[in-house]
Parts: sequence; C-alpha cells; structure tokens
Amino acid sequence: MLAIMSTVLAQGFSDPTGETPATLKDLEGLFGNVISFVLGFAGITLFIMLLVGGFQFITAGGDPKAVEGAKKTLTYAIIGIVAIAASFLILRFISVFTGVDVTQFRIFGTNP
Repeated sequence: MLAIMSTVLAQGFSDPTGETPATLKDLEGLFGNVISFVLGFAGITLFIMLLVGGFQFITAGGDPKAVEGAKKTLTYAIIGIVAIAASFLILRFISVFTGVDVTQFRIFGTNP
C-alpha cells in the first residue's frame, strides 16, 4: 500500500478535470493581484478623502472648528499620497542601484 501511494505521489497529482493543483509558484500571481488591489483601493480612498476635505472646507461657513477639521482631513490625505509615492520611489531607487527588481514578487527556486 505504501509503495503504491509513493508511486502515485511521485508521478504527480492529476484530478479528473485535468487541472493541476495549486503550487507555491501560484502565490506570485496572487501576491501581485493583492498588491495591485490594495494600491488601487488606497488611491481611490485618498481621492475620496480629498473630495470630502474640500467639501468640508467649503461648507465650514467660517466655523473655526469645522475649518480646522477640514484642514486636517486634507492634510492627512496629502500625507497619504506622499507616503505611497515615496514608498514606490524608494523601491524604484533600490531597483535601479542594485539591479534587483524588488517590485516583482518571486519565490526562491522558481524560474524567472
């Protein structure tokens, strides 16, 4: 029984649909998709925060507390945009000077 199982495992798994099971290399694509989604979501969120802060500023009506809250919203949105841009530029800087593309997720031991 053990010999049959090891022979089957050595040949690789195949199911009736003809599809192969997920491998560790499949995480590369998954990780890339997650990062793309998160960056897109962050960009949309920051844009919405700029709109909300601008709307709050316009509708403040001279109320010092409302103006201060609107300024904080705008400031935090701009800091978020700068932080995302700076992190991307740092990764590109590392990539240019080391020659290693750190923006691509690769699992060790897999072919490029």
